[in-house]
Amino acid sequence: MSDVLLEAVDVVKHFPVRRGSLARGARQVVHAVDGVSLEVRAGETLGVVGESGCGKSTLGRALVRLHELTSGTVRFDGRDISTLSRRELRPLRREMQMVFQDPYASLNPRKRVGQILREPFRIHRQPGGAARVQELLEVVGLNPDHADRYPHEFSGGQRQRIGVARALALRPRLIVADEPVSALDVSIQAQVINLLDDLQDDFQLTYVFIAHDLGVVRHVSDRIAVMYLGAIVELSPADELYAQPIHPYTEALLSAVPVIEVDPAQRRERIVLQGDVPSPIEPPTGCRFHPRCRLATEICAVERPILRDHGQGHLAACHHPLSRPAVTAP
Repeated sequence: MSDVLLEAVDVVKHFPVRRGSLARGARQVVHAVDGVSLEVRAGETLGVVGESGCGKSTLGRALVRLHELTSGTVRFDGRDISTLSRRELRPLRREMQMVFQDPYASLNPRKRVGQILREPFRIHRQPGGAARVQELLEVVGLNPDHADRYPHEFSGGQRQRIGVARALALRPRLIVADEPVSALDVSIQAQVINLLDDLQDDFQLTYVFIAHDLGVVRHVSDRIAVMYLGAIVELSPADELYAQPIHPYTEALLSAVPVIEVDPAQRRERIVLQGDVPSPIEPPTGCRFHPRCRLATEICAVERPILRDHGQGHLAACHHPLSRPAVTAP
C-alpha cells in the first residue's frame, strides 16, 4: 500500500473579481492557485513557503476542501475527494483538520473553551464529555480548569493551543497548519512549534505546515515546497533545499533570512529582487518569476517550465536552474 496520504494533481483555484453592476468586459479572476501538484507522505511534515499573496493559504484550504476546486484532483488516502458533497465529506472531516493563523479570530468569543472543544464531538456525533475536554487541554499544556473560561481571557499562545486541541479532538491523521505561529511573539512561537512536534510523535500526525518564515519551516519540515504567484517553483528535502537551492526565487528568499554565521564563508550574498510581484489577476506568461529573475531569457517569457527532478528528490521548475555541485559516485 502506498505511503502517500494526500495527493494533489493540477489543483487550480480561481476567485472571481467582483465589480460594480455597470462593469463591462471580460470576466476576470484571481489566479490564487494555478496547477499545483504534490504528495504528502504519511507521518511527514511538508512545509509550504512563499511571499504573502503567493497562494499558500488558499492551497492549504483547497487540500482539505474548505475551498471548492476550480479544477484538478485531491486524493486523501487514495480516495478522490475533489467532487464529494458536504454529506460525503463529513466522515473524512474527522481525518483532516486545520489550525488557523489568527488565534484571536478562529475561536468563537461567545463560547467557553469547554463548549468550543465539545463542538467537534457534537457535530460528528462522537462521545466527548467533560473528561475528554480536560484530556485535550492537558495534552496541549493547559490547565483543565480553563474549560470554563472564555477565549478573551487567554494570551495569543494559549488561544493557539486551544485551536490545536480542537484540531486534535477527533484524532485526525492530517493537520493543515496555516501559519500557526506568525501572529505570536517569538518566544511563544518556539513553544507552539515544540508542541506540534511532540504531538506529531504522540498521535502519528501528518502536517502541511504553511509559513512565510523560512527559519521556522526549516526547523519543522521534512520537505519544503516553495510557491510563487500560485505555482510551486521548487520542492525538495529541507536540508537539501537550504544547502543548494536550484530556483533563483528560492535563492533570493534564502539570502534574505537573517543568520549569524561563525564562518563568514558560509554567509549568503544578499539578492534583492527588482520590481513588484505581478498581479495574480494577470500573471505573466511563461515562467511566473521571469519579470524579476536575473537569469531570465526569451524562453522564460513564452514557455512555462515544469517541475523537473534534479536528483535526490529535488524538483525545480526553471529553464535556467542554478548549478549544483558534482556528485562523485562511491
